[in-house]
Amino acid sequence: MITPRTVASVPTAHAYVSHLEAVHGRPSATRRLPDPVPSGADGTDRWWPPRWLDPEWLEAHVEDIDLLHLHFGFDSLPVEQLEQVVGVLRAHAIPLVFTVHDLHNPHFEDNALHTAHLDVLVRAADELITLTPGAAAELLAIWDVSATVIPHPHVAPLNALGRPRERSTEFVIGMHAKNLRANLDPLAVLDTVVETASALPNARVRIDVDATVFDDPRSDSADIGRALLRYRSSLVDVRVHPRFDDAELWQYLTEIDVSILPYRFGTHSGWLEACHDLGVAAVVPDCGYFAEQRDCHTFGFGIGRFDSVGLSDAVNRSYDARFDVSTVTRAARELERTHIAQRHDEIYARATARTFASAGDNR
Repeated sequence: MITPRTVASVPTAHAYVSHLEAVHGRPSATRRLPDPVPSGADGTDRWWPPRWLDPEWLEAHVEDIDLLHLHFGFDSLPVEQLEQVVGVLRAHAIPLVFTVHDLHNPHFEDNALHTAHLDVLVRAADELITLTPGAAAELLAIWDVSATVIPHPHVAPLNALGRPRERSTEFVIGMHAKNLRANLDPLAVLDTVVETASALPNARVRIDVDATVFDDPRSDSADIGRALLRYRSSLVDVRVHPRFDDAELWQYLTEIDVSILPYRFGTHSGWLEACHDLGVAAVVPDCGYFAEQRDCHTFGFGIGRFDSVGLSDAVNRSYDARFDVSTVTRAARELERTHIAQRHDEIYARATARTFASAGDNR
């Protein structure tokens, strides 16, 4: 009989975290607590600052957990608050595991605060995890610490994996601008995408954008949204709609053949994983470590640089390989997820042993 280790994941209600669990009810050494309901909230459906990162709340509930595993949710916190959280964990001999999803926060071009956060968390963590060898190498180069590389689990639900895609004579090049977060720059690449599509038989471009972009008509986002609307033509389909829920997102990904990710900066991508799950070719920038996550086509793109020839070539290569793209099988993702769960159990055990040993040395 396995006695599960109680883990506070920050957050638990996130697709990445929920897909760290083993499948088919296999026994696990981990029990993840649900996210605590924030003060003044009636649930956890919307984002709130995580209660586990409130030092006073953590102090009052630290006896309820064996380990804290941090993923997301610290973007806007003062550096001093994270230092206090680390202090509470150390005082109670609670290990900290930190998964470094982002070396450059995709929500902020100025990465100074995120780097300061990483400086606290990377140094304090008993175990570090990241998703690609390139990110691990960067962590080693900057902080002289080793991280365990564990691949991103599936994003789409298991019951959606492995379904054959419908063959079509039309080739749809998709670009979803979403809510135009800071690292997205669709206007920089669209002329090249449209020009390339115009030379491909039976190709068209589909641009999607969240309706919230237009909430403030005087904002920069609204200006970009209006510029996107001006691309409408017989070749370019521009759609404005509320943010997709999960079911709508999976449907959208069955309706396009290739997804262009116009990220000026960033590190890893859940969107890329969803494309992998559902058989969509991805064209990604060479910044960050997107190309190390999954097989994809790359082009030169980053802050202050853009290789339009490389993007056109990537789109053309996607077109040439359009009948070779296959969806990942459910069995493969289940096997990977089981392995991921086992790796996390091992890391939690190491972190616990290290913290216990350190606490013993300090007695």
